Amino acid sequence: MRSALLLTLGLTACATSHKAQDRPVTTSPPPAPARLAYPAADRGSVVDDYHGQKVADPFRGLEDPSTPSTRAWIDAENKLTFDYLGKIPGRKRWEDRLTELNDYERYGSPVRRGRWYFYSHNDGLQNQAVLYKLRDLDGKPEVLLDPNTLSTDGTVAISEMAFTDDGGKLAYALSSAGSDWSEWRVRDVATGKDTTDVVKWSKFSGASFTKDGSAFFYSRYPEPKAGTALEDANFYHQLWLHKLGTDQAKDTLVFEDKVNKTRGFGGSVTDDGKYLVISVWEGTDRRTRLYYEELGTRSPKVVKLIDTFDAAYGFVGNRGATFFVQTDLDAPRGKLVAIDLKKPDRTHWRDLIPEAADKLEMVHHVGRGFVTVRLHRASAAVAFHDEKGAKIRDLPLPGIGSVSGFDARPDETETFFSFSSFTTPAQIYRLDLSSGASSIFRQPKLKFDPTLYETQQVTYKSKDGTEIPMFLVMKKGLVKTGEVPTYLYGYGGFNISLDPEFSSKAIAWIERGYIYAQPSLRGGGEFGEAWHQAGMFERKQNVFDDFAAAAKWLASSGYTRAGKIAISGRSNGGLLVGASITQHPELFGAALAGVGVMDMLRFHKFTIGHAWASEYGNADDEKAFPALRAYSPLHNVKTGTSYPPTLIVTGDHDDRVVPAHSFKFAATLQEAQTGAAPVLIRIDVASGHGAGKPLKKQIEEAADSFAFLAHALGVE
Repeated sequence: MRSALLLTLGLTACATSHKAQDRPVTTSPPPAPARLAYPAADRGSVVDDYHGQKVADPFRGLEDPSTPSTRAWIDAENKLTFDYLGKIPGRKRWEDRLTELNDYERYGSPVRRGRWYFYSHNDGLQNQAVLYKLRDLDGKPEVLLDPNTLSTDGTVAISEMAFTDDGGKLAYALSSAGSDWSEWRVRDVATGKDTTDVVKWSKFSGASFTKDGSAFFYSRYPEPKAGTALEDANFYHQLWLHKLGTDQAKDTLVFEDKVNKTRGFGGSVTDDGKYLVISVWEGTDRRTRLYYEELGTRSPKVVKLIDTFDAAYGFVGNRGATFFVQTDLDAPRGKLVAIDLKKPDRTHWRDLIPEAADKLEMVHHVGRGFVTVRLHRASAAVAFHDEKGAKIRDLPLPGIGSVSGFDARPDETETFFSFSSFTTPAQIYRLDLSSGASSIFRQPKLKFDPTLYETQQVTYKSKDGTEIPMFLVMKKGLVKTGEVPTYLYGYGGFNISLDPEFSSKAIAWIERGYIYAQPSLRGGGEFGEAWHQAGMFERKQNVFDDFAAAAKWLASSGYTRAGKIAISGRSNGGLLVGASITQHPELFGAALAGVGVMDMLRFHKFTIGHAWASEYGNADDEKAFPALRAYSPLHNVKTGTSYPPTLIVTGDHDDRVVPAHSFKFAATLQEAQTGAAPVLIRIDVASGHGAGKPLKKQIEEAADSFAFLAHALGVE
């Protein structure tokens, strides 16, 4: 639930056969084009005073997307951008190839509830995956919910799901046009028909049914004022209980905090149905609190089991009155502890799975024991433990990659998980929890041969001497020519780990003989909390230094040169790109900034932006302001600078990182740009931050992006 506040997105898919040159074809530099005529944005005279320092904000008017002047600017910018992109030689070939790469069957890991198995499936080019039900693993699957039928353009998506314990009911949340706002419905699994239940104004919320399936817990914000849902700040998150068959107006408020308006709450019923576990968070801070309520009592009372924001506390499961909790308390790389509710004092906590050299990414309470997922140099490693925490065995994996799944009840004997790598799309495995044996349940049928490519992990030194690991994905036998076009992708924030996951975009790039590079920047979660903290608050500059050092290493190692490096990132990664080109415009040949946080002085004033203050700080704080001002992309654009060709991407319904960030940055960069290198902004209609985006829109955006980057780097 809390992860919905975080800032990341990728496009994943598979590849089909394609003949590509072993080496990129480099074209001769074209004649210098004329400087583009950019649309004029209304300039204002707004000047803010931050602790005695005056800061101009001339394009403040672009923060309101509904004004006629802003609408006219958006339309003019899109016309300029799409006219430019449409004339790039090979743009259509990129789209055709990406369409091929995505035309394969994709499966989600099955989950069993009662007599049913449930899993998602996309037959290839469907905009949204379809939810299926299955009585037995060898039986014929039946469609339970097809979101493709809910809109003509695929912009209505399932954002969350929850099943009753017996598998008889499904609660599902729908989001439209990429918005974070969700509307809950309930479907009868046997009949495939919806009930009359409708729950609105939910955001950053899952759902959890009571043991008898008569009601579910969910989270929401107060209903926003008309016309402000996509921009206004979200405060006073609440936890509610909805009883099936009743109107939402009759829902029961379970928990709220009228004093601390930025706190969020998520409720989850334990597998035995005895407790409601309430997770409490403050923005995107990894530090949380843990409350619970004993269900089935006459007057349920919320008990504040852990009521300090001193560490991360994630509920994993329980055995009676003993809670199993994953935490980084006195263990930056994570551990699992047991807490007896009858003796909850910390002196009685027991370490079950202690901290180790590799970060503990996730723990699952299944098979009367635990399955742990650790990150070994940013790649997944899985092991089995008994319920006392003792390690039993490792789970062999096919290679360097990432895993997900392991959703099962504590006493079940089977579960499912997926494995993917940079060059292998998700394969679904059935796992026997008694023996530890796994077997392939679903595997994509590939015409693409992953054995033609290789993944290396190298290490380079950042500006301060810190060693940073980086994945390189390329064709086997690639020759270092010093001219290889390289796609350098980064994130570096919010304790999020960039795992070795499959991406159709990476395949489309490397099969042409190019390089895909992904460094494990500080600020991420690959190596535990110390790694994360080294890239947050006043230490955020470390992230940008790590990224710049990656580009320098790629050039000094003989792979490429500055003019052949394209950098890319989304959301917090968009901030990374914005800061990188304003600090080191000479290091890169092209830049792609997706849905980025570009105004570091005002981000907290929109929708859920205030939640990121726990990562970045807040410009209203005199101590935090200098660091934010020093790297804020919007405020470090310098007139008369030659910036690399830049494509800025956003969506008009993005209510996570509101498009005003990209609008203001684009207008400022266009005004300051010296020379003819294009600075364009692509504003997608009926599109949000990225989650739930229809596949067709994903392909179109990726084709535009790669055509722009390849053209900028001078390659065909």
